[in-house]
Amino acid sequence: MRQHAHDPGPPPAFPPARLRLLVADDNPVVRAGLTALLTDRADTTVVAQAADGREAYEAALRHRPDVVLLDVRMPGVDGISALPHLLRLAPVMMLTYSHEAETVREALRLGAGGYLVHGEFTAEQLVRAVRDVHEGRPHVTPGATRALLAELRGSAPAHADSQFAVADVQNTLPPPSQLQSSVGQSTRSRFRLSVREAEIMDLIASGMTNQQIAAACFISEKTVKNHINRIFAKLQTATRSQATAKWLGVA
Repeated sequence: MRQHAHDPGPPPAFPPARLRLLVADDNPVVRAGLTALLTDRADTTVVAQAADGREAYEAALRHRPDVVLLDVRMPGVDGISALPHLLRLAPVMMLTYSHEAETVREALRLGAGGYLVHGEFTAEQLVRAVRDVHEGRPHVTPGATRALLAELRGSAPAHADSQFAVADVQNTLPPPSQLQSSVGQSTRSRFRLSVREAEIMDLIASGMTNQQIAAACFISEKTVKNHINRIFAKLQTATRSQATAKWLGVA
């Protein structure tokens, strides 16, 4: 059909709205650097800054940001303490120098949408992570993931197959003849789990949600669910608690 001269045609495509960010960090140099980086862009702008968790919460109440970038260690109210309160107002991404496994796990358990360690991402990766967290897609940088997996290896050496997990994350899985974790390998073999399934079962046993497992393993939640269904079938269990008990040898 001929288009009439007065027909304006399809509407123009507009770029996505700028995300309004709150930066909370006790280091003024870090705050200033992040603000300069994220304000001079078409897709993000920093609407407020804070030096501790209390200031962050008050600023979030006033400005209602789309995403909060939150440091872990701050004087007064720290990031972990402020996290549950901030999550009532906006998605939160931890942005910190701290990659201790206990801290990473607690932040993800409490509901942080991401955990980025300074020095492990570029400016473009940071912006992409911010937008993903805003849209519900988790982000965890490699250092935080390695810390979690190392903790699993240390806390459950008789049952966790974390050597496999670490190698899988780093894409450097050695030949079977070089693997030393014979106990973990026998546990995995007994249930006929693949390397990835054993890794995910370790994370289930640690108490992680599907979203957190997806972030730790750099896979989608749908893929996590598919793995879990296969794990439950192989362990002949129907729930996470049953699977964990059988995996840890207490059932």
